Amino acid sequence: MHANMRPWLRPILVLVVIVAWLAVGGAGGQTFGKLSEVQENDSAAFLPSSAESTAAARAHAEFAPASSVPALLAVEGGAEDLATVQSFVDEVMSAPLEGDPEGRAVGEVTLTGPGGEGPQAIPSEDGEAILVSFAIDAEVFDSQVGEESFAQVFVETMRAAWEEADTGLTGYVTGPAGLVADLTAAFAGIDGILLLVALGVVLVILLIVYRSPVLPFLVLSTSMIALTGAIIAVYALANADVITLNGQSQGIMFILVVGATTDYALLLVARYREELLRTESPYTALATAWKRSLEPIAASAGTVVLGLLVLLLSDLKSNSALGPAGAIGIAASFFAALTLLPALLLIGGKHARGVFWPAMPRYRGDEATATADTVEEVERRSGVWGRVSRGVDRHPRRVWVAAALGLAILAAFLPTFQSGGLGERDVFTQQTDSVSGFELLEEHFDAGATSPMRIITPEESAAEMVEAVSAVEGVETVYVLTPAVAAGAPPGAVEEDPLVIDGRVEVNAITRVAASSSAATDIAAEVRTVAHDVNPGALVGGQAAEALDTRLTSERDLRVILPTILVVILLVLMLLLRSVLAPVLIILANVLSFAATMGLSAIVFNHVFDFPGTDAAVPLLAFVFLVALGVDYSIFLMSRAREESLLHGSREGIRRALAVTGGVITSAGIVLAATFAALGVIPLIFLAQLAFIVAAGVLIDTFVVRSLLIPGLIGDIGRRAWWPSRKIRD
Repeated sequence: MHANMRPWLRPILVLVVIVAWLAVGGAGGQTFGKLSEVQENDSAAFLPSSAESTAAARAHAEFAPASSVPALLAVEGGAEDLATVQSFVDEVMSAPLEGDPEGRAVGEVTLTGPGGEGPQAIPSEDGEAILVSFAIDAEVFDSQVGEESFAQVFVETMRAAWEEADTGLTGYVTGPAGLVADLTAAFAGIDGILLLVALGVVLVILLIVYRSPVLPFLVLSTSMIALTGAIIAVYALANADVITLNGQSQGIMFILVVGATTDYALLLVARYREELLRTESPYTALATAWKRSLEPIAASAGTVVLGLLVLLLSDLKSNSALGPAGAIGIAASFFAALTLLPALLLIGGKHARGVFWPAMPRYRGDEATATADTVEEVERRSGVWGRVSRGVDRHPRRVWVAAALGLAILAAFLPTFQSGGLGERDVFTQQTDSVSGFELLEEHFDAGATSPMRIITPEESAAEMVEAVSAVEGVETVYVLTPAVAAGAPPGAVEEDPLVIDGRVEVNAITRVAASSSAATDIAAEVRTVAHDVNPGALVGGQAAEALDTRLTSERDLRVILPTILVVILLVLMLLLRSVLAPVLIILANVLSFAATMGLSAIVFNHVFDFPGTDAAVPLLAFVFLVALGVDYSIFLMSRAREESLLHGSREGIRRALAVTGGVITSAGIVLAATFAALGVIPLIFLAQLAFIVAAGVLIDTFVVRSLLIPGLIGDIGRRAWWPSRKIRD
């Protein structure tokens, strides 16, 4: 609130701001549960149109216009159990889909064979397993049934029916449909448990930081209302098909909003508490704190927003959608922290100090002016951070060299980070029905038969293509698509000429391993190399090839986006600090911090969690979040350091800045690390890995980079760090 505003107008303005944000919260609350309706969790939908597997899928649609998605029932049983399984299959075809308002049965959405026959129970060659394939019409599969995806409804119906049948056999509903259903079920926790865990962790931290029963709830209320505002905008964009939102992007956006809003609130409230010691009127104190907090908070938010918007350069739609979704979330956090939170802090009027109860800051008058305290007095009041500040000032070079050396040792493990990607079935942190089913299929069948690699090639090179692809290790069977096979007949059942479309044929390659495994992705890479050797214009598609293109696209994004983000952040820092050298040092420090974090993560992922690999998108998103978010704490420190250095000189300025901001920045870092760690409650390896990397990286930035490395560097270099500014002395 402006200090010169008419006294009677202040409470009215406070009330107007609160009511306006409550209206936003009400509208966003109604939209909250609708985000799942506009999610797209099929990885193929995120690939660029230029990807080879995408072009192959378009060509395949001409060969098999009636496309389908398989749901597989894999059963542990022998020949004596075939009749039991077939009897279940015949009965389940008339079972109604659970919760379907149209009242459809399983058989009504399942395609039949060329002779009109339904799904058949097929024994494995070793006689120890049985497989049934239900082909779901692709258009039906992509639809919604109420608030649930069709995959969820179909698979839940099948699993419930199998349990009720009580055959005494162990069976799993798996295949692409089972995998999508399990993924959707995993993401179902984003709207509930993820947010509850994140808010609960933040509440505990804020209660410890503020030692007040009131203030933490004001901050959390601001976070939640900011989130509802972001949800309104993101839902509108996703519903209009402007962005392709998936469950991962939604969860990350939730965490970003809660973490960022709390961080900005911590900085503003800390500055407000300082001003309440010097100013009697809460309105005037908050106006001063708001002005002095605006620049660093705006720079922080701007850095993250610009960093996220650089993701628009990504060829993966999942990443490019996260860019605007996350940026909207940060913008909502920024505006809520600088409008709604100040209004809530002033809701008590002249008694507004009561929000800090029981540790309310008391007005100290002239003795608390900004220049009255010596640096020693500032450090004494700052407790442990005053001691850290004094220690760094005594031996700045020794401190920053030791910090840099420690980070470099961790960074040495970076080459051991497994960034080759995961198979779709390897994405879960716990065993699921679909994964168990895939394991059973791989043990007793050619698991890739239900989702073969599809090679589109000119008719004249078909024979050579079959021979070359057959020689690839891991490929079990290769055949040319014929009209009968395209209609649903098994390969070789009918002798006929290949199906030819525009002078091209489709060659199908079946792998021993499931197409959703990481091993199949490696086989797809080899098949693609061999196919291009036979005919450079050949297209290799299918589920495994789509995973391969996701990996290749992620590698391309890393090369393009990483340097772009560094340049953007460097320019923001130069504008904020009015310096060239200090921003360069901050960027170098954060890059070293990122490398150290990834080295530490490699050790933990490989030797503690024993992950099968790393999701292809993790390195890029980890870099975006760690550099963009990690630099925030350097921004908070260095903006205060510049303010203090203009009054007291460079060396004392960084000393004072470290002492007075140490507590609030540490609290902010712990809050952000804890909120990202909450992503680990969702049972997906991608989110678990991102949660660990960002949480560990933020803590490294908080306790090493911001506390030791940068203060030591600035203290060692002196006023030269602020070059070309001449206003700051040593």
